[in-house]
Amino acid sequence: MGRPGRPSKEKLQKLYNTPVYLLRYTTWKCGRIERIIIEYLWVRRIRFGRSARAKVREIIQAVPSRHETLDALKRLQKRRIIKVEF
Repeated sequence: MGRPGRPSKEKLQKLYNTPVYLLRYTTWKCGRIERIIIEYLWVRRIRFGRSARAKVREIIQAVPSRHETLDALKRLQKRRIIKVEF
């Protein structure tokens, strides 16, 4: 049985392999980490076309802070800037 408040390894693996799509390219009222995430997804979209996506694992590696990255992904999803396929 895992520690309370910490997801299991299976849930973490599922989360890390989840695709993230950029819906809108806007950085209005975004913080530093959110801007880094949006720029990363925008560059992938330019390189690979409209349906370009990135895994959560790739985004975490591109951004300096892991925990803040997950929080930033939730905020961006709530504002409908990105789409995370859970």
